[in-house]
Amino acid sequence: TSAPEMEAFCLTMLPINPVLKIKADQVISENGYPIQTEHGNLDSLNGFSGDLVITMDDLADELKDKVPYALGIRNIMDKVEMKSKMEEFLATK
Repeated sequence: TSAPEMEAFCLTMLPINPVLKIKADQVISENGYPIQTEHGNLDSLNGFSGDLVITMDDLADELKDKVPYALGIRNIMDKVEMKSKMEEFLATK
């Protein structure tokens, strides 16, 4: 049986910058993680009821008490870092 799909929100300060979502989707696809992403900014985070917020490291600290799980990325081009942090998240499920 496959794991149920989890929903992640890729949060950036600029809604026109989809690089974080693109890189997250690449890591998810390459590793077969059961995560579906959507992209937005702080305003669009209101009402999000998913499992995970993927954002830059500095924002993750601000969000950790407001969302189920905040995954902070230092370098959005570093897919190894992103994979490692996604695996830490998945280990909590």
